[in-house]
Amino acid sequence: MKYVIGIDLGTSAVKVILVNREGEIVGKASEPYPISHERPGFSEQDPEQWVSQTLSALKKLLESTPIAPEHIEGISFSGQMHGLVLLDKHRQVLRPAILWNDTRTTKQCKEIETKLGSRLLDITRNSALEGFTLPKIIWVQENEPEVWSKTDVFLLPKDYLRFRLTGRVHMEISDAAGTLMLDVPNRSWSEEIAAEFGLDRHLFAELVPSLQQMGTLLPEIARQTGLRPETKVFAGGADNACGAIGAGIVKQGVALSSIGTSGVVLTCENNRNKDFGGKVHFFNHAEPDAYYAMGVTLAAGYSLNWFKQLFAQSISFEELLQPVADVPVGAGGILFTPYLVGERTPHADSVIRGSFIGLSGSHSRAQLTRAVLEGITFSLQESVELFREARIRVEKVVSIGGGAKSAAWLQIQADIFDAPVVSLKNEQGPAMGAAMIAAVGAGWFSSLPNCADSFIDYGEMYEPIKENVIKYKQLFRLYRDVYTSTRTLNERLKEFR
Repeated sequence: MKYVIGIDLGTSAVKVILVNREGEIVGKASEPYPISHERPGFSEQDPEQWVSQTLSALKKLLESTPIAPEHIEGISFSGQMHGLVLLDKHRQVLRPAILWNDTRTTKQCKEIETKLGSRLLDITRNSALEGFTLPKIIWVQENEPEVWSKTDVFLLPKDYLRFRLTGRVHMEISDAAGTLMLDVPNRSWSEEIAAEFGLDRHLFAELVPSLQQMGTLLPEIARQTGLRPETKVFAGGADNACGAIGAGIVKQGVALSSIGTSGVVLTCENNRNKDFGGKVHFFNHAEPDAYYAMGVTLAAGYSLNWFKQLFAQSISFEELLQPVADVPVGAGGILFTPYLVGERTPHADSVIRGSFIGLSGSHSRAQLTRAVLEGITFSLQESVELFREARIRVEKVVSIGGGAKSAAWLQIQADIFDAPVVSLKNEQGPAMGAAMIAAVGAGWFSSLPNCADSFIDYGEMYEPIKENVIKYKQLFRLYRDVYTSTRTLNERLKEFR
């Protein structure tokens, strides 16, 4: 039996999984690493922690399974997006990596929008947000000129990790799409953006597709992990791209609904000229010549966690959600908007805050709980609506994360999305997507869709209930009115926060 390894370089930990040719996970390991928040809005990590903890996790993985190293054919990666790693000409790290959730770059985002105007969306298909890489580069230029003067190349987190394992410097394209410097439709670095911000060509690593083999392991890496130096290493993908692959979102018509702390709705698209006006993200997919559109709800699972901590701290999530199925659609006339930390799609508004609308003294905790689930799903539906307006088919939705752990919530998603919803029997997220890239790269399958057909096993299908769909369409119109009705109020309340 042959095996591949998927490595998911997350924000707080690295996870590695060992997968056989049937898609079965036969081993897993993980190692944590810290995040530094030295100042408000700052979020940084030491890239060497990624390397040391990945090597530790790989060693732990091999020691915990009876699999011989010669049976492991390949390794690939998923990684947290947007993080900035700066290297000098000797390929030494110049400063801690600035992460995706660092928010110091509001000023730089405004500079980008002012200088590029509509050309930014034409080239990158995305608006300038603090999470992206280009604003971080401009911040370093303006605030750390001595660091910038020594910079020879920049990398993203998983591309730096792959460099340390192979000795080869490249940037994989699905991750490069999140830098705000890639010409997304043409799959190339933007010379126009580089020139506008004084970025020399040598700063940009050579672009490679996700499935490309990037060499083999360095001998010292093989010694430290127990793997063979001949183990093939493949480029990998951004975490959202790999999460989509791991859920089977590699062809048109199928969408992903992922509810973690934040929420994501993602769908695969083959038309490079789709234009959402910056309201949703549009990135190159790890699937060759494909793209994915992605909408984000900032406080999805976070809203439910917040509600539980305030109103149901003494019971489990299962107990909290158990009565929801018996509460009718509309939660007794309550609407909840999950804007607890602002919103991303479709509003990109850091000022807006959440609300319960229609609350009365007769409402129960079960009704409020259902209202929270419906509100989170309405927020995700705003992205689904944008997809459909752009003529992207959403014929089936794969639900992962917290939204897949409750039958009642799966039915709510089916009714609000007006599409069948399924969960995964063995949900492993981006690590599985990384393993699937390695499996296709190693020649086990001819394509990622073929691999998905073999590796991914779905759970029960939840079909939309027609009468619920009709009611939710009415409620969704009201839900969208809440934003416009409360936007000015929240702006006036800002001084009291």
